Amino acid sequence: MQQIITAKLKLITTPEQHQRLRQTQLAYRDALNYVSRYAFAHDKLSNAERLQQGTYHDIRVLFTLPSQMACNGARQVSATYKGLWTKLKQNLAHRKAGHTKKRYKGLDKPPRYISPTVTYNYGYDYSFKSGQRVSVLTLQGRIKLAYQGYDPHVALIQHGATIGGGKLWYDKPHKQFYLLVSLELDIPDPTPETLPDVVGVDVGMRYLATTATMTNDSRFYPGKRVRAKADHEARLQKRLQKKGTRSAIRRKIALSGRERRLKLQTNHSIAKSIVQAHPHTLIGLEELTGIRERTRRRKRRRKKNGKGTEPVSPKERRANRHASQWAFAELHSMIAYKAALSRSSLAIKMDPDYTSQACPLCGYTDKRNRPNKGLLFICRNEQCPYRQCAGRPYTLHADLVGARNIAMRTLLIRQDWMGTGHLSVAPDVSDSETKAARLARYAELRWSPDASPS
Repeated sequence: MQQIITAKLKLITTPEQHQRLRQTQLAYRDALNYVSRYAFAHDKLSNAERLQQGTYHDIRVLFTLPSQMACNGARQVSATYKGLWTKLKQNLAHRKAGHTKKRYKGLDKPPRYISPTVTYNYGYDYSFKSGQRVSVLTLQGRIKLAYQGYDPHVALIQHGATIGGGKLWYDKPHKQFYLLVSLELDIPDPTPETLPDVVGVDVGMRYLATTATMTNDSRFYPGKRVRAKADHEARLQKRLQKKGTRSAIRRKIALSGRERRLKLQTNHSIAKSIVQAHPHTLIGLEELTGIRERTRRRKRRRKKNGKGTEPVSPKERRANRHASQWAFAELHSMIAYKAALSRSSLAIKMDPDYTSQACPLCGYTDKRNRPNKGLLFICRNEQCPYRQCAGRPYTLHADLVGARNIAMRTLLIRQDWMGTGHLSVAPDVSDSETKAARLARYAELRWSPDASPS
């Protein structure tokens, strides 16, 4: 199994070398914007070969970029336009299905590159030398720089990993250059025997993650403190933007990215805790592709007299911001790569349908099981075995119910893996009949505290 990680190397530069790297970055960014305008003017072209043929000579003359950098620029712009076209097609499909009424505007004007990050090819634009040094290409030729980094990553670079492409990134507040190197690791393929346990991970807004195992072990990762800090940063940014003075704008730029870094650090801590707490485990995650399009957010309401719309309240705006800035995909990716790097766990994805609405004891699925979409799950089935034994409805934390349902589905996938010898790490959502058959199998699952994968 192949696993790709990124090593962040701090480059030790002299003032002259610092200036040469900075000039290279700015020239590369200008070249990207030039190619982007060319692609937009030619029917939003996304073919890398045609972009290179149409702009290669101009890039070499206008920006004095080396040949390999000129080719990289065309490929990078091509990838950007392909991504925009994909989003446009997805938006058209979602609008046709009624999931959203919003029109995608990413191709209304040419994309503008702001970050001066330079893309390098290993062996052509940069290479590693003895003595923990790296040779990097600039406009004036190659320069050799000493570097520092995380010791395990440095050890992998020197021996043990396949080195891929790199990016020259500039930390403007600290005026420091970093080289981001892609490393490909060969990890032994797991087997059902090496993963005897399963765990389900449910993600949410009130609780960022909730885990449940088949032996009734569970853990909650609350997000109230993180959301409060994020709300504070958003209010501060809004006040600075409204003030608009030069000092306010400078302060806003200095604070930019703080909320993003806070969420990144939180997701890193949660993923690390989950992987370390569950070694030799098959970790089940929800397939949340397209969740933002499927999530309904509060909109402006029309006034009773039909003239204009009523403004959205601050509480509704805050709820919309929370819904539109979910970082669950990032959390899932961190869990997946940390599990692979641990060489003792594996993360897979499965259908998220009705995980928080289905009773794990009787399988009864109904929206009414979640009163007001709150944190309390109450089974409405009169024939539920728990109700017949205890004389009252089965009641549990809704996120824990979701995590238990995910754990049972993960156990089912593991059993299929043992029987067929084939493991699907992500569900096939293209075939509606196949998905309906999977959901029918999930409806037959029943939670038992004595359940064991073995």
